[in-house]
Amino acid sequence: MIYDLARVFLKVTNYVTTIALAGFVANGNLIAEDATHKQIIKKQPNIVLVMADDQGWGQAGYNNHPILKTPNLDAMASNGLRFNRFYAGGPVCSPTRASVLTGRSHCRTGVESHGFALRLQEKTIAQTLQGLGYATGHFGKWHLNGMRGPGVPILAGDSHGPGTFGFDKWLSVTNFFDRDPVMGRQGEFEEFKGDSSEIIVDEALKFISKNAKLNRPSFTVIWFGTPHNPFMADPADAAPFADLDQDSRDQHGELVAMDRSIGTLRKGLRGLGIENETIVWFTSDNGGLPKIKPETVGGLRGFKGSLYEGGIRVPTVLEWPTKIAPRITDFPAVAMDIVPTIGEILGVADSATIAPQDGISLVRLFNSEIGKRPKPIPFSFNGSFAIIDNSLKLLYVQPKKKKRQTKDTKDTKTKIEMYDLVSDPHETVNLIDSHPKDAARMIIAMKQWQDSLATSVAGKDYPEGIVTPGNPEPRQWTDLETYRPFFEAWKDRPEYRSRIAPKLQPTK
Repeated sequence: MIYDLARVFLKVTNYVTTIALAGFVANGNLIAEDATHKQIIKKQPNIVLVMADDQGWGQAGYNNHPILKTPNLDAMASNGLRFNRFYAGGPVCSPTRASVLTGRSHCRTGVESHGFALRLQEKTIAQTLQGLGYATGHFGKWHLNGMRGPGVPILAGDSHGPGTFGFDKWLSVTNFFDRDPVMGRQGEFEEFKGDSSEIIVDEALKFISKNAKLNRPSFTVIWFGTPHNPFMADPADAAPFADLDQDSRDQHGELVAMDRSIGTLRKGLRGLGIENETIVWFTSDNGGLPKIKPETVGGLRGFKGSLYEGGIRVPTVLEWPTKIAPRITDFPAVAMDIVPTIGEILGVADSATIAPQDGISLVRLFNSEIGKRPKPIPFSFNGSFAIIDNSLKLLYVQPKKKKRQTKDTKDTKTKIEMYDLVSDPHETVNLIDSHPKDAARMIIAMKQWQDSLATSVAGKDYPEGIVTPGNPEPRQWTDLETYRPFFEAWKDRPEYRSRIAPKLQPTK
C-alpha cells in the first residue's frame, strides 16, 4: 500500500483524546440513509456520462470565467441541474473513473492513484445495465487498466479493458489523447484526423443513433482527453487567446473545441428525437491545473492532486428534459453518487453493486432541494484524507516529501484541519481548535470511514474475502512487448516521440 492506514488511525484517535472529548457520540445523521424515494419510469432512459480531463471548477462560462466562453455547456446548465458543489471521486484521473463506474471510493476498488487497474472483482454500472438489456459503449480515455504514459489504443486482449467491465462497444485509449489520435475499436487500431473531443462525440452519436433506431436503450460513456496536457488546439480555437502564453492559449483552445462537441451531442440527441428520454451527466475527473492563466479553479484553494477544494470540486451539470427542473443547487454531491442515482431511476437491486457504497441517490434532488446530505463524502489519496459533511470539511493532510530536508523546511508534520465551506469556501480559517465538538464528531466519522476502507483494501468486500490475483501493477506501455511492434509506426507522432525514441536506441 502507498500509505500506512494503521498509523493514520492511531494519529486520529490520539487527536480526539487530546481535545478531551473521548466518548463523544457521532451524529447519526452522518451515517444514516434517508428512506429510499421511489420514482416510476415508464421507459428505460438512455444514459450518457460525459467527463472532461483536468477541467477545473472555474473553467466554465457559467462560473464567470474571465475570458473562456462555453456557450454549449452554459446552455446545458440553463436547462438542467447545475451543481455548485460537486466533487470528483479523487484529485487525479483514474480514481474518479473508478468511482463513476462503481459508486465506491477509488481506494476500495484498487485504484489508489493514476494508472492503477480496476480490480476484476468490482462490479460496474455498465455490467449492471448490460443485464438490463442496455447497449453499452465507451468512447475516449479509459485509464483503468494499469497503463501509464500518453494514451495508446487499447489492445483486444487487454485483461482490464472496457470490454471486461461491461462495454459492448468501445473506441478507447489507455490514457489522455489529443488531436489526430490513434484509437482502439474493439482492439482494432484506427487513425483519426481532427480534435479528439469532436471525434469521440461523433462516434458516440453513431452508437446512440444505431440503438435508438432499434428502440434499444443505450448507456454511453464519453471520456474526453481535454484539457489534459500536452495542449494541442486547432489554431482557430486558440486564436481568441493570443495574449496568453502558449500552454494557456492552447488549453483554452482545447476547451473551446470540447464545448463545441457538447453542443454537437445535445443537437444530435434532439435530431434523433430522444432528448427527453436521455440523461446527460457532465463532470470533470479532478480539479484544474496550476500554471495556466487565468487560473483554473475559480479562486479555490489547491489544484489537481490536492484534497483542498481546487483539487476535487469540479464543474457538473445533469440534464434530463421533462424530468429535472432547471436550477442551481448548493447540495454537496460527488462522483460516487452517479451509480446509486442511476440504480434508483431503474429500480436496480442493491445486490447489483459491491458494498459498501459511498454515494447516495440524487433522484429526490431532481425537482427540489432536500436539505442536508445524509452521510459524509470521503476522500483518500497518497496518505491524506478528507471528509465533507455538508458545510464542514475535515482534512488529514500528509506533507509532501522533500528531496532535501533542512532546518528551514516547513510543513513536515501531518496536519489536521477543519473548514466551513459555506462561509469559507477558500479554506482560509482552520476551525479545528475553535470548534472542538464539531471537530470531534468529524474525526469520529473519519475514523469510521478509515476502518471501513481498511476492510475494503484487504478484499473483505468480495465473496472471496481477499483480493484475488490478476490485477496488474501500474506500468508504462513502452515496457510491454505487446506494443513494441507499433514503435516504428508511432515514433514520429508528437505525443509518443519522447517515449519511444529511447526504446529504439541500440543496446550496447
